[in-house]
Amino acid sequence: MEPGSPDHEWREDCAPRRVLEIFSSKWTSMILHVLQSRLGGTARTGVLLRSLPGISKKMLTQTLRDMEASGLVSRHVHGTVPPAVDYSLTPLGRRFVEPIELLYGWARDNADALDALAVRPKG
Repeated sequence: MEPGSPDHEWREDCAPRRVLEIFSSKWTSMILHVLQSRLGGTARTGVLLRSLPGISKKMLTQTLRDMEASGLVSRHVHGTVPPAVDYSLTPLGRRFVEPIELLYGWARDNADALDALAVRPKG
């Protein structure tokens, strides 16, 4: 969106706003990243939980439900006792991983700039 671009490019449902809405939860991008880069695209809930330090089981479950509803991951329940559940990236989820990997790579390469940011108060 260039300066002076038409107003319709800035509407409430424009693509940049929609993508930011998907990633408004920090865990969505992290789950996509971990599934792709560390777990081969598919993992059970417990493996994901152990792979994401700091996330609660409740937050992981809620984020995975939201991601499934958005079409980013698919859920497969195995007919075992107790039931085992796998989450896999969908083709759409794999498309969303591409820009995340670029952003995470940039973050690693520019950690000094991130460290220099002033800490913002929470709340």
